[in-house]
Amino acid sequence: NILGYPKEIITTRPFSSFIHPDDRAMLVDRHMRRMSGEPIETGYRFRSIVADGTQRWLHIISRITSWNGMPASLSFVMDITDHKRAEDEVRVSEEKYRTILESIEDGYFEQDLAGNFIFLNNSMSRIYGYPEEELMGMNYKQHTDPESGKKCFHAYVNIYETGQPGKVVGFEIIRKDGTKRHIESSVSLIKDSAGNPIAYRGIVRDITERKQAEADMKETLDSLRRAFGAIVQVMVSAVESRDPYTAGHQIRSANLARAIATEMELPQDTIEGLRMAGSIHDIGKLSIPAEILSKPTKLTNLEFSLIKEHSRKGYEMLKDVESPWPLAEIIYQHHERMDGSGYPRNLEGKDILIEARILSVADVVEAMASHRPYRPGLGVDAALNEIEKNRGIFYDGAVVDACLRLFREKGFKLEGT
Repeated sequence: NILGYPKEIITTRPFSSFIHPDDRAMLVDRHMRRMSGEPIETGYRFRSIVADGTQRWLHIISRITSWNGMPASLSFVMDITDHKRAEDEVRVSEEKYRTILESIEDGYFEQDLAGNFIFLNNSMSRIYGYPEEELMGMNYKQHTDPESGKKCFHAYVNIYETGQPGKVVGFEIIRKDGTKRHIESSVSLIKDSAGNPIAYRGIVRDITERKQAEADMKETLDSLRRAFGAIVQVMVSAVESRDPYTAGHQIRSANLARAIATEMELPQDTIEGLRMAGSIHDIGKLSIPAEILSKPTKLTNLEFSLIKEHSRKGYEMLKDVESPWPLAEIIYQHHERMDGSGYPRNLEGKDILIEARILSVADVVEAMASHRPYRPGLGVDAALNEIEKNRGIFYDGAVVDACLRLFREKGFKLEGT
């Protein structure tokens, strides 16, 4: 049945004639050595050419016996063609899988539930700095410091308990040579057919260069911010040298604006930009004659119209200056009002930047509370009553509420007023 020949033909031909030519010498050699009494393995595979001319894989198990007083071989033969085909498919699949894993830059690993490596690709050895044979069997605690080891442990526990893939981001490994590398890893569970966790698998990426680049970028940005801050301080001094009566107004307004933004829980970058804009929000006054700025009596309509131009002039001065924040627009809009009654563009509501809405409240409160050449300071209470009365009309309601909380509940003080 296996060979496809009738018994009469099989018993009249040497068995070697049914063997594939490429395997015939091997099979005959084994048979002769076994018949001579040499102890060799009793089971092996070979290919056979069957009656229809096709090739089949067979597995033979033989032992020496006797027949009519002569040595003989008693053999059991099984057709394993389907099994061999399945093996070959698995092997091809495994080779393809391995080829893919070895071609990627990222490390791939599998760990048992205790965190010991049970499989890894070449990139893992390169990233961790250990030969593959040394890395195999190592526990993650052996190449991490205590802090990173704790971070990994909690991540693995969370992945095990939830069954969901997770990330272990930003931990460090210690290579064989003692150097450290920053690693980013994505990990998931391997489960058996019953759905029970049996191991972890993951991808590892070396992000050391990226972390260094981020650190360098941060240092560069910090340096630029410091330089920009110095330039802003020069601008502040220039404005105050022209208008001694409003000395400190910009800084006090900026401090109050920053406090309001912090109370509103705005992003830190927004708060920093608001502080910068507040510090120079009256820079446009550099274009206004000094005698108008320091005039001790009431301004004429023409003089007041010139004063009102300082928002536009400030915008013109800063519009082409590269900055991380919209400084020019904030300064342009800080005299706009929620109902559109402000200047210079009569913007309304959400068309006004949140930074400008905050600065407008801080500017009004500081200006009313402080002394001016043409009047004494009206006091903080009067200033707070003004913004409260016009809450939602001139001034943003959320901004007003935050400002009132600062003064009435948290004891905020305007320094120097």
